[in-house]
Amino acid sequence: MKKVTIYTDGACSGNPGPGGWAAILSYKDIEKEIYGFEENTTNNRMELMAPIKALEALKEPCCVHINTDSAYVYNAFQKGWIDKWQANNWQTASKEPVQNQDLWKMLIKLSNIHEITWIKVKGHSDNEKNNRCDQLAKQAIKENAK
Repeated sequence: MKKVTIYTDGACSGNPGPGGWAAILSYKDIEKEIYGFEENTTNNRMELMAPIKALEALKEPCCVHINTDSAYVYNAFQKGWIDKWQANNWQTASKEPVQNQDLWKMLIKLSNIHEITWIKVKGHSDNEKNNRCDQLAKQAIKENAK
């Protein structure tokens, strides 16, 4: 199984507002940057969209290390929130509907294809690839926001 390293980030100008997502995919000595834009969204949706788009870019099942600075995304997998939400019919512990269910369901479906290890990185620090993803996500907003 191919080993792929992915860095992701999302950004939003206002929350909600125009948003961007970005990912860097690395396999051996090949690196690919991808990024995109949504007109009216939230930061959390962009943080979810980045790993979704990165995983969609993979052409076959892979062993993937996904680096994210989003506690929202990281904790959902590492602290078992995903399992609890599904067991509770997509309701939070306070019986509220889980936000961004559409994207969570997409991410779960993609996660089932690959062997994923989630890695939490500190945002806006000295991680070069995380910082590059942040730049690309903001660039997507700058290039597309009206």
